[in-house]
This record gives sequence, C-alpha cells and structure tokens, in this order.
Amino acid sequence: MAEELGKPSTGAPLADRMRPRSLDEFVGQQHLLAPGKPLRSMVDGKSLHSLVLWGPPGTGKTTLARLLANSWDAEFLSLSAVMAGVKDVRTAVEQAKKLREYSGRRTLLFLDEVHRFNKSQQDAFLPYVEDGTLTFVGATTENPSFELNNALLSRARVYVLKSLQATDLVQVMQQALDDVERGLGADAPVLSQEQLMTLAEAADGDARRALGLLEIAADLSEPGEDGVRRLPAALLTDLVAGGVRRFDKQGDAFYDQISALHKAVRGSDPDASLYWLCRMLDGGCDPRYLARRVVRMASEDIGNADPRALRLALDAAEVFDRLGSPEGELAIAQAVIFLACAAKSNAVYTAYKEARDHAAKSGSIEVPMHLRNAPTKLMKSLDYGKGYRYAHDEPEGIAWGDHYFPEEIGYRTYYHPVPRGLESKIAEKLDRLRSAIEEQSRKNKSR
Repeated sequence: MAEELGKPSTGAPLADRMRPRSLDEFVGQQHLLAPGKPLRSMVDGKSLHSLVLWGPPGTGKTTLARLLANSWDAEFLSLSAVMAGVKDVRTAVEQAKKLREYSGRRTLLFLDEVHRFNKSQQDAFLPYVEDGTLTFVGATTENPSFELNNALLSRARVYVLKSLQATDLVQVMQQALDDVERGLGADAPVLSQEQLMTLAEAADGDARRALGLLEIAADLSEPGEDGVRRLPAALLTDLVAGGVRRFDKQGDAFYDQISALHKAVRGSDPDASLYWLCRMLDGGCDPRYLARRVVRMASEDIGNADPRALRLALDAAEVFDRLGSPEGELAIAQAVIFLACAAKSNAVYTAYKEARDHAAKSGSIEVPMHLRNAPTKLMKSLDYGKGYRYAHDEPEGIAWGDHYFPEEIGYRTYYHPVPRGLESKIAEKLDRLRSAIEEQSRKNKSR
C-alpha cells in the first residue's frame, strides 16, 4: 500500500505538515493538473511513466511526486542527488526488484536535484527504467536540456512547473491558517488579506517560503485586549525586509535575466533595460559582471552607429571599480539607459564573425609583397614594399583603387554599415572607396 500522506508530524515545519494529501488540495500548476491536462489525465488513467519535473523552488515537485506514487499505489523511494551516489541507486534498484518479485507492486524512484548527478551517475539507473524495474521521477530547478543526458531524456517526459502567483500563495497560507489538524488552527493569528498578500509577495512564488514566513508571523503575533492574536505592522515590515528575489548564479534564472537585459537594450527600451538590471542587482548578481556585459552590448549592438556607447560603458565599469556598491551601480544604470536609447547597429559584430570565419578557413596565405615592411636593403632588393602607395601622400589621404587582401582571396566585403547614426556617414565614404576599388579591378582585368 502506498504511504499515507499528510499525517501531522510533531515538531515538523509548517510547510512539511501542510503538504497536499491529494491533487484536489494541490494549489497551482493548473496547466498540468486541471481536468484534461497532461498530468491529471495520466493520473486518472493510471498510466505510469517516467518523468522529470522542472521548475523553481517551492512549486511542489516533491509533493507532486509523492501524490503520483500514491495515486498509482506504487512504493515511493526518495533520494537526493546532493548526498546520494551510484551505491544508493543500486540499493533502491534491489528494493524495487524484491518488491516486484514478492508483491507485484511497482516502485517510483524520486531523485531530487537530479541535475547534480553527473552523466555516468545518471546512466546507472537507465537499464532499470528501461526494463520497468522502477519508474523514475526526477526533480530539477535547472534546464534538463543542459543537465540531463539524452538517454535519460528520451525515456522520461519533461513537465514544466511554473512559479506560484501571489494569489496562489495566499490560498496556501489561508489553508494553513484554517487547518486545525495540520496547520496553525486554533493558534492561528488573525491576518488581513493585505498582510497575507505582503507575505506572498515576499515569498516570490515559493510556497515553502510562504509557509515559513507565515509560521514566523504566527510566532511574532501578539494578543490584543480582546485576546485575539494579531501581527503588528512594524513586525510584518521587519519580517519581509531584505527578501532576495530568485537568482541562481550560473543557473537558468541567471542566464534568462541577462538575456532579457541584453534584448531590452537591443530593442531600445530603456525602462525594461533598467528593470532587468535592477532585478539582477536585487538578486545578488556581481555588478562587475553586469558592467562587462554592458561593454559587450556597446560593441555588439551599437558599434559604430554611436561609438560613444563603448566609451561610456567602459567609464561605467571604471566608476564602479572606484566607488563600489551602491554608488557605482548608478553609473552602470546610466550606461544601460544610454545604450538602450542609442542608434543600433550589429554591423561590426557580423563583420567580425564573417572575417574571423574566413581567416580560419583561408589558411596561411602570404602577405602581398607591397604590404610588407622593408627595414633592410636585402628586403628592399627582394621587392618588399614595392608598389605600396602611402595614403598620406595621396589626394584626400586615400590611395583610391588600392585593396589590401591577398590576391588568392580577392577583394572581400565584411562590413556593411547600417543607415543609422554615425554609420550612415561611414557608409557614404565606404561606397566611394569600394566603387574605386571595383573600377580599378576592372581596369586591371582589361589589361
């Protein structure tokens, strides 16, 4: 018989005591659990298959795995990849084999933080997933595409869990306030909807955190003259102060947010750019990293359309190094706003990539003789530098018609300025230069 869920445990944290005992008690994830949705249909149809639950902390991955095992009347074995190893997996496999042999019951192996298992550790239980010895349910906060090997992904369907909305968290906390058996019940303080919403916003989509805050709020509540326990506004403010938004360095949230910042700057939206900058700073991102990324944006997305952007980005990085936090962060914000408002061009970026790829493929072609330096008589006698036209001695300071590629390559065009900002002027000059080169090439061929 599957384990019985939801029994009160003396001394257990409120979040543990209030684990849902059925899918009907589960709050959120309606895109998966509403009637007719994927996970609900799987449970109702009693069709057991391996899966991966991917989502932020506190969205119910562990609880959902327990509910699935219970609904399938399967043995629930739980391991954490933080502490477990291949030996623990083998022990779980042996338990599953014995259970299937003696009682015919299936086993659900739940592996929390599965992304912390390396590829070889993940391979350890694949044969037993394949032959049906156990059904695998993994939980991860990281992108399975990068953290799980293809063999495992091909055998397990991925379900994406979403952060809980503030209204969902209010519902979770209200259940804990009303539940006499497992929740706060008779000892629950009286909290207004505004106070619950404040706690929910501080929990930032995490039900576990919301219940933890509620438990502290209950401890801090004070009885009034009427004997009713309430939470003073000042204590609520202190309780939620200093909350840090979800931000995991080198994790998905990190890369998603820097991507959002970069795209907002590229999209010329200074307000959204400033928002994502502040989100990352609020989450604990190193401002020096952000300053480096801003320098990159100046070259990649603005380039010569407004060369001031690169200088301002470098200045912002230097200002932060001198002033530190929080004063120096203002300079980074100034650079971000300027970059967002500046004329955009990726012409330098695309030209560099094309030239780099061409240089890598073209091999070790020798430098044309007229472009070589000739510091000695011997080198001059070998025609080093012969035919080179010194641009400063030419009209307008340009050696019209000359090009500087090896003959084996011929003339190439990588850089295509856009008709925005300073690059519109650069384009006019380059059109004249390139026309002169083409004209000279035609003359050379006609000789």
